[in-house]
Parts: sequence; C-alpha cells; structure tokens
Amino acid sequence: MTKVALVTGGSRGIGRGICLALAQGGVNVAVNYASSSQAAAEVVNTISSQGGEALAVQGDVSQPDQVETMVKTVLDKWGRVDILVNNAGITRDRLLLRMKLEDWQEVINLNLTGVFLCTSAVSKVMLKQKAGRIINIASIAGVMGNAGQANYSAAKAGVIGFTRSVARELASRGITVNAVAPGFITTDMTAVLSEDVVKQVLQQIPLGRFGTVEEVADLVRFLALSEAGNYITGQVFNIDGGMVMA
Repeated sequence: MTKVALVTGGSRGIGRGICLALAQGGVNVAVNYASSSQAAAEVVNTISSQGGEALAVQGDVSQPDQVETMVKTVLDKWGRVDILVNNAGITRDRLLLRMKLEDWQEVINLNLTGVFLCTSAVSKVMLKQKAGRIINIASIAGVMGNAGQANYSAAKAGVIGFTRSVARELASRGITVNAVAPGFITTDMTAVLSEDVVKQVLQQIPLGRFGTVEEVADLVRFLALSEAGNYITGQVFNIDGGMVMA
C-alpha cells in the first residue's frame, strides 16, 4: 500500500525539499501552503514529472477549521495519512523591548499552535490505522535561544516539549513522534544575512558551513520511512554542523 504524507509549509525551502524527498521514497505527498499557490503547484508538477503523485492543499495551520478541511481533502483523495511533517513556520524577529504583542502572537499561533492543531487532527486518523510517523520541524533556536527571536525560540522550544509529550501518549498505538532541529540551512531565510553575520555564524559551526535543504530532508525521510526508525520516538535530532552539542 502506498503511504501518504502531509507536509505543512511544503511549497518552499525545507518543506519543499521534504516533499521531494518523500516522493522519491514512493510516498504520495500532500503539499500544504498558505498563500504561495504557484510555488506549491511547482512542487506538485516536479513530483508528477518524476513519476510520483502529489496534491496541493491550501490551509492556514493556525486556523482549526482550515486544518480540518485540509486533512479531509487528503483523506478524500487517498483515504489515509501515514506521515505528518509539521514544517510550516514564520519569523517576526525583533529585540524583546521592540517586540509587539502581535509579533509574539503570530509566531506562537503558526509555529506552535499550528503543530498542535495538525497533530491533533492527523493523530485521530493514525490511531484508527494503529500506525503513523509524525516529524516536527523545530530549530536549534528552541534549544539554545537566539537574540531577537524570543517569539520564535519560545515556539520552537514548545514544539520540542510537545513532541516528547505526544510521543509518550501515542507510542502504545504504533505512532512515533520525533523532532528535527535544523541549524543554519541554506534557504531564502538565510540568504538575507549580511556577510559579517555569516562569518560570525560560521565561526560557531564546527563543520564550517551551512547545511543544505537536502540534508535536512534526508533526515526527515529516514524518520518517516526507514524500518530502522521503528524504535525511535520522542527524540530531537539537531542537524546543525555541530553548533549545539548537548
């Protein structure tokens, strides 16, 4: 039976890479997007051109009704959900004294509450199937903190705590829940960093380079598809070139 994955924020960056990696592993992929319909369609077309099957599904993961509709769309199409990758996220970076309540709330709503809503909706399906794999995309910012990202770091730390709690709740039904915490990865988000900032960051990375989207996607694919991942749950995998060692 062909497995089905729902990847939130799957139209660009790390999410796009995860969609392509799972499709290459023979999975039918639902590519969630909030507003970038053209980018989502491009991901679907790329998967189709490589012989895979994909579907673009619009939905703001911070809105309960949209999450329910999104999951229903996937079930109507394929009848099951075997893999959930909670990847959708935003940043609203500001120093604490300049951070407005809306900057805080928008990031918490999407990056943390969105993970809760999607996991809650999909876990109901997985419980009936008595199997499933959930991978939450956290960040090393949620492990070590980052100046100017109190909202983002708090949300990602919340994702880590959520991952461990839900892993304990769902393990008896054959559902694994893990988190992947990327460090500095070459994406549109890191492309805007100044040359001086890049130099400073590279000094903190033992491997001396930024990671690639493909490296993160390969780790997610392992956790989602590998038989070797059957006995892994409640774990947080830093993929950061050695930046955080704890």
